Amino acid sequence: MRVLETEIPGVLIVEPQLFGDARGSFVETHRQETYAAAGIAPEGFVQDNLSLSRGGVLRGLHYQWPNPQGKLVQVLTGEVFDVAIDIRVGSPTYGKWIGAQLSGENRRQLYVPPGFAHGFAVLSESALFAYKCTAYYDPSADRGVAWDDPEIAIAWPIAAPELSAKDRAAPRLAEIPKEKLPIYVPPTGSRL
Repeated sequence: MRVLETEIPGVLIVEPQLFGDARGSFVETHRQETYAAAGIAPEGFVQDNLSLSRGGVLRGLHYQWPNPQGKLVQVLTGEVFDVAIDIRVGSPTYGKWIGAQLSGENRRQLYVPPGFAHGFAVLSESALFAYKCTAYYDPSADRGVAWDDPEIAIAWPIAAPELSAKDRAAPRLAEIPKEKLPIYVPPTGSRL
């Protein structure tokens, strides 16, 4: 497994090792001790989810507060443009985003730490999207940020995505009261 750091500390791209021969292939998509050693959910995951979406659908930008969720996301079939946005009040990277192409073909994963909003746009005819969560889904804590917030300025590769009513109504980040956002906690040993 290869772990690639991004411009936002804690948001990681994972490239699991693929083993293949004439019969097909095998890839280990998660091993707690290996991922924890790489800084990915050392506390572990408690819930797995699958999402099937047709082409042109955009899901997000979602987060949970309180009780934030970290997510290890991957695409089993199809292709998406996946995004993580730092929404932690006081963070040096507040409002910044990372985007990555994830597909069943490249088998890449993205680790989205707790305290980030997350979303994806389906680029293929359809996509089967899988994610592991560090906290249980809590409907009372389900929140969102506008997918097209001009201050965040995500460079989505689709112009007119299909959205849910909830995602169409999500507020801009600047409109969300600070008490409804996660708080940045500097890493131990940090001078911040």
